Amino acid sequence: MRPDTPAENVDHAAEAARLRRIADLYPEDAEALLLRAAAHLELSGDRPAAAALYDRLLSSPGSLENPCLVRALKASNLWEYGHEAEARAIIEGIRSAAPRDPAPWVIVAESLESHDELEAAHETFTEGVELLLKDSTDATDPPYDTHPLLFGRHRVRRMLGAGHDAWDLLADTLHTSPVSLDELHDPKRVWSLGSENPDELAAEITRLRAELGAYRAALSRPFPVAVLHWPKAELTELLASYPELTAEYPSHEIHLATTEASLRELASSGTSNLGIVTGTVPSYEAFAASEGASPSDATLLPQYATTLAARGRAVAWPPQRGAECWCGSGRTYGECHGTADPSGTL
Repeated sequence: MRPDTPAENVDHAAEAARLRRIADLYPEDAEALLLRAAAHLELSGDRPAAAALYDRLLSSPGSLENPCLVRALKASNLWEYGHEAEARAIIEGIRSAAPRDPAPWVIVAESLESHDELEAAHETFTEGVELLLKDSTDATDPPYDTHPLLFGRHRVRRMLGAGHDAWDLLADTLHTSPVSLDELHDPKRVWSLGSENPDELAAEITRLRAELGAYRAALSRPFPVAVLHWPKAELTELLASYPELTAEYPSHEIHLATTEASLRELASSGTSNLGIVTGTVPSYEAFAASEGASPSDATLLPQYATTLAARGRAVAWPPQRGAECWCGSGRTYGECHGTADPSGTL
């Protein structure tokens, strides 16, 4: 996720350098950290340096969690500083690879859209939607991360003057802003910005505020507020080595129930962008050593969770519909901790 801070308030080059240093310290997190560093470099205007970071990641594709995402970001960046032919070739390769992750589809389609390739953008959005949602178990409630595909497709079709189809109607249903998608995506809006009519200008300001509010809600923090989860084997090893932490973790079952309860409490208080980070004993011991503290100090635990989240290790909570539960039981979240009384499933 790209930083949501105005460029004039952030030294993006310095932030990119800091993230690259962290990536050298934590190579297992290099993908997430270097992608954030590349985003800062793009915001600073140093697009060749950002391309070099994408190339660094792609030089070892076997270790990447999402190589198509890295390629999509590289293509978008290349096109912005004059490498159109290479960008187009990468985009075609991504479309041929048909990734099952929505993010690469959104990035390449928006890149095409931003360069006035509306027909190609529409084709790309549609390919992604049909690939990822045609077999959806609940067509009325698709996974959250596919919503940008539907919204982007709706926007491009509006620009092309196409009538609503079933996917557009679904996008309208999913959109929760007080300003409808048809208004947000109205091609005539650009003309209203140059109007001398104060009523038209006021209406456009209202629409822009609605859009900005949605973006700010999505980008409210650079990383999630995360709760720490220990798999059973790791917790057993942790308590065997540091029995002082038994007060924090009386049993694995209680730990799981407490984790879910903490997340629900945060959500009910209005906290968004929640996640879960999974701890390991070696990682925790290394963190304690870096802090000059004993791993038996319970006050380190929330700091450790925040550090893992900052390194891109958080998994979003709650899981998407039909996804496996975060606890590792193998059951879906709805059948496990996603029930009304999650403690009853333990």
